[in-house]
Amino acid sequence: MTVLEFYSTFWLTNNLDLYIFNYMVESIDDTKLSRLLKAVSDSTRRALLTQVCQQGASRVTDLATHYDMSLNAISKHIKVLEGAGLVKRTTIGRTHLIEADLSQVEIVSNWFASLRSIWALSLDRLEDVLNTGEEE
Repeated sequence: MTVLEFYSTFWLTNNLDLYIFNYMVESIDDTKLSRLLKAVSDSTRRALLTQVCQQGASRVTDLATHYDMSLNAISKHIKVLEGAGLVKRTTIGRTHLIEADLSQVEIVSNWFASLRSIWALSLDRLEDVLNTGEEE
């Protein structure tokens, strides 16, 4: 059996892998995960989040001085980060302070951990097949 044949039959016939995949899909809040990944997909938003994590609570106007874009554009990026729950805004008078809230990052971390566990299981089974020369 070739490696390609193995993988094609392995994923189609292995019920345990399908169960793990379905459990992973059902247990993760897809909307939150999508919102988080979308928020950090933009390099400006990643830079803003990094900046807020390093500096602590910062005024929007101070954050905007590091970028060659309008205050309005920076504010829109911050709103996306807020929508994902990665930053929180505190308003004191006309001053808007932005601070990081990385509690939501655990959702992404759990998703990657689920992917790693699926791969580990698959690699363990592949090792068994290669060592014994027969499929289960």
